[in-house]
Order: sequence, then structure tokens, then C-alpha cells
Amino acid sequence: MTAQPPLAGIKVVDYSHFLAGPYLSRCLAGMGAEVIKVERPTVGDAGRHHPYFVGDESGFFLQQNMGKKGICVDVKKPAGMAMIRKLVEDADVFVENYRPGALTRLGLGYEDLSRINPRLVYCSLSAYGHTGPKSAKAGFGLIAEAMSGAMAQLGVPGETPPLLRIPIADMYAGIHGVAAVCAALLGRASSGTGQHIDLALYDCMVSMHDYAIQCFTLSNGEVIPQQAGYDLPDSTVYGVFPAKDGHLVIAAQVDDAWKRLARLIGGEALADDQRFHTSAGRNAHRQEALGLIKAWTLAQPSVAASIAALEAIDVPCAPVQRIDEVLTDPQIEARGMVLEQDHPTLGKIRLPNLPFRFSGHSPSPMGIAPRLGEHNAEVARALGYSDDDIAALAEDGVLYQQPARI
Repeated sequence: MTAQPPLAGIKVVDYSHFLAGPYLSRCLAGMGAEVIKVERPTVGDAGRHHPYFVGDESGFFLQQNMGKKGICVDVKKPAGMAMIRKLVEDADVFVENYRPGALTRLGLGYEDLSRINPRLVYCSLSAYGHTGPKSAKAGFGLIAEAMSGAMAQLGVPGETPPLLRIPIADMYAGIHGVAAVCAALLGRASSGTGQHIDLALYDCMVSMHDYAIQCFTLSNGEVIPQQAGYDLPDSTVYGVFPAKDGHLVIAAQVDDAWKRLARLIGGEALADDQRFHTSAGRNAHRQEALGLIKAWTLAQPSVAASIAALEAIDVPCAPVQRIDEVLTDPQIEARGMVLEQDHPTLGKIRLPNLPFRFSGHSPSPMGIAPRLGEHNAEVARALGYSDDDIAALAEDGVLYQQPARI
């Protein structure tokens, strides 16, 4: 018999918008939690208005909010605030990603909600966190990526650093939120109380540095990693190389891998060249080593031919794939990393899956992201509201529901 998912029985109130918070709560939903997404009338989450669009549907919103129930409540009306507070009474987790202080002014800060429910795990995500001189500043993932020192190392030396085309800061903060929420829930099992988790996108990006910070601090400030272009200058050979029909990456920074690669591209003479036998030696003669590899990759008939030759000698390598190639990769198909959903107006849609795999259960297909206010009545009934109460709340504008899909 398939066991329950890890977070079965956990109730999450998702009061977040756009990306970091919704991704966090989507992950919790993917692990079995009941996630109730709260949106404002009549525009809802800003993510609903972010491309890519098919008709009036945002693929961005569909991806980050699948598996959730959706309610749309005007919390500026007393009856709306009362409903949210009632929703929190037996919730396990509350997720928000507004600027620090915004929800406190509204009456939905941690102190407010923990008085209602002392067991509540309240997770805040923001650009700079809830403390420090920059805490009140607005910010997005781009801001954290620029501030963190990561962007300054990207691109070709002397040129403007490029944008990351995936939202590293938001997603990294979101998955840190998943870890922190699960840890807080585990801690609550013994303490009996919840707590406030304060996550900053900027902090998460700074924590990601595996080299730059310790390089600077341990050199007493003498070494500041700079833009390196297409490889790592302190880890030769580890980079991107051109081929006749595309690009590939090669990771031969380990001594044994280098010797195998050297024998392939330059025969015994290069394999025996002691200048390249150590990491320090390869770094010192980096441009010569890279030039030899580039000449070899360009001499091969294709990326595939280069990959075949490298894999035959157990040198780690891979093609630089476009998204269309990723989606046809047998490995991605075998791992179920693209899921298919039946959408009432779009038909079958395909979206990225979550990477979690648990031996104890097979995850059920996740429901499509909710229409604005789609589950108002269901959630309200579970809170004890009668059908007449729900109708009155809708009439008064406390509850809003987008017209049904047709």
C-alpha cells in the first residue's frame, strides 16, 4: 500500500504572490500539504499577469500554483479579516513574501497571528529580511542577484554582466523556505510552539557562494573573483567549448580526468607533459590547455561526436541543450520531470515537475492552479460558514470569484 505523502495533514495558508512564496507553497503542496492560496479582489496574485500567456491564462501562474485551493478575500473589510483569522486558527504554516511591515500594518503579522495560533509556523520571504538597514527597501530576485556579488562574476571580462535567465534568488529562497518550514514543524513536535522564519533573498544568494567569499577572506582581501567568461580560471579544465554545431561542457579539472582527456586530444606527449599534471600547473598554463581543447572540439564533426569520444574515456561532459532538447531528453522523461495536466479550456498542458522523490509513496497528480476565488465556498464551509453566509459575503464584496472556465 502506498504510504501517505510526508506532509499529509499539514495545512498551509499561502498569503504570498509572484514567485518565491508561491514556489515554496507549491513545493509543500507537492509533498502532500493542503495549501490554501489567498488572493485579493479582483486582480489576484501579480503572477496571474506575468507571461507566457495562452489566452488569458498565465503559464507562470499555472506552474507556481498547481495543487492549491484558491480563495479571494478582501481583508480590508472586517468580515474578510475575520475569515482569514479563522482560517489561521488551525493552520500549521503561513507563508508571505511582502515587504517587511506590510502585513503587520494590515493586522496579519507574526505577532498578530501567533496570538491566535501559537503553533503557527510563519514564514516570511523578502528582499533583505526583517532586520538591518536595508530591510524596508523593495526588491526582486534581480536585486539580490546583483547585490550578492554573483552577477559581477558572470560574463566575459570587461563586458556588462548578463542577466540570469532563471530566477535563482527567488527559487533558492523558496527552497530554503521549504527546508526551514519543515525544520520548524519538526521542532514544533517537541516544543509545542511555532516560530517566525525570516528569509532574505539577499542572504540566500550570499550563502550560495562556494568560492568567492572564502577566497577573499582567506587571502586577507587580496583576491576578488572577477568575470571569467567560459571557464573557471582556478579550476582548469571546467568550462564551455565550441563545436561545429553547438557547444558542450567538459569537466576535467581532476588530475586523472585531465590525463585521459590529454591523451585523447594530444596523445602520449600531452598526457606526459608534467606542466599539466596538477591543478596548479593547469591553472598556470590555462590558456594553452584551453586552446588545445578548443582546437580538438572544433575539429570534431559534431557535439555528439565530441561527447561520444569523451564519454568513452570517462571524462564528464554534456551538450549545452536548448529547452526543446531538454524536453525530449529520455532522462527527463524517465524522471517524470515534465507533468501533464488537463486544463478545462487549454486542454492538455505540460509544465515542469518538482524534483522530490520519496520511496514511501507515489505522488498523486497535482490539480491545476485555481481560478481566482475558485474554492471560496469549499473553504468557507470548512470554516463553518453556511451557504447563506457565503452568499452574503459575496454580495458584500468580501468574497470574489472569477467566472468559471467555459
